[in-house]
Amino acid sequence: MTEITAQTLLNAYAQGIFPMAESADDGSLFWVDPDRRGIFPLEQFHASKKLLKTIKQQKFDIKLDHDFDQVIHACAKTNPQKGRNETWINTDIMRLYRELFDHGFVHTVECWKDNDLVGGLYGVCLNGVFCGESMFHTVTDASKVALCYLVARLKYGKFSLLDTQFLTPHLKSLGADEITRSEYKEKLAQALENTAADYYSMPLDLESSSILQLVTQTS
Repeated sequence: MTEITAQTLLNAYAQGIFPMAESADDGSLFWVDPDRRGIFPLEQFHASKKLLKTIKQQKFDIKLDHDFDQVIHACAKTNPQKGRNETWINTDIMRLYRELFDHGFVHTVECWKDNDLVGGLYGVCLNGVFCGESMFHTVTDASKVALCYLVARLKYGKFSLLDTQFLTPHLKSLGADEITRSEYKEKLAQALENTAADYYSMPLDLESSSILQLVTQTS
């Protein structure tokens, strides 16, 4: 796949496919359209008591869209996909998602501690769907806290779908599920029609008690 543009990438996400590279040094990309798709039913998200306690203690400073470049570089460095020896994030991936970030289609949730970025995630946002791309942590539970804050934000903002691309045991323990390609594309089509979803509707200074309530509510 050559000459891919940011607009091509958005069109691909709207069709349920996404790009990957074989390694950081590979100069080419390929499209992925999994037979089985990982998703987070937002009402089924499960956070352990330990994780909820960490959120309540406010161990991290949470920031949105503060340092995309540092987030994606950290994801590439520390989080090769399960079953692969190398990261799938190459320079083209970084360039394209940076362009989408500049145009408001990619967002980050970041955990900071003592002015250091210690965990976070990034993903593509289209109407009522958030497509999670990658996450990382250098401090215990930082990526999980970022995910909890993302789930709270998506619930508050009336999102319909959180896509995880693939299901891993780690994500499954937090409530993620796996569905067929056709089921995913049906959910995707419905989520894309949800133009009322608003990623920024949740206040940045929302109290941790409200975050906990959003994360744990089931309806």
